[in-house]
Amino acid sequence: MQKVRLNILGLSVSQTQSGAYALVLAEENGDRRIPIIIGPVEAQAIAIQLEGLKPPRPLTHDLFKNLSVAFDINVSEVIIYKLEEGIFYSELVCEMGDQETRIDSRTSDAVALAIRFKCPIYTNEDILQKAGIIMDSESGGAMEFGEQSSGESSKSDSEFGKYSEKELNEMLNDAVTNENYERASRIRDELHRRKK
Repeated sequence: MQKVRLNILGLSVSQTQSGAYALVLAEENGDRRIPIIIGPVEAQAIAIQLEGLKPPRPLTHDLFKNLSVAFDINVSEVIIYKLEEGIFYSELVCEMGDQETRIDSRTSDAVALAIRFKCPIYTNEDILQKAGIIMDSESGGAMEFGEQSSGESSKSDSEFGKYSEKELNEMLNDAVTNENYERASRIRDELHRRKK
């Protein structure tokens, strides 16, 4: 079956499940999007890497990558190969020398690892036909990192508005050092807003 490459469009708060997030993957040469509902921990693992935040100690996906690199194992691609009863099934294609091994994975973990290994994410036409949607620009779609949806209150403006950019950068470093990634993400959002 022919593979279709996907790119990470972004993360947004799920409109259908409280406390969950939607990871939105976009067809590389097309208009279809695949929203995948993931939990907050999984969303955090993806967001930290996309934002370029460096935790002081390795998180689980970082540990997996470090272990793989130490033993000369490379994740060459991620394939989302099946959609059944609303659940996406993925596998990691791993290479060790001439040997290739496929490992079953939750899609959220597979994407978090794809970002860390800088490898492509693929799916197939069947899944795109079942789950692919076309988002018009007015519906908003996924939020880019550093943006707020129009319905969201400007909480961080009141929380961080009184601080200078230098102070915010110091606070960001402290939040990462103390592994308070939710706060670090809000500070990073404020810094992004100021750069616009």
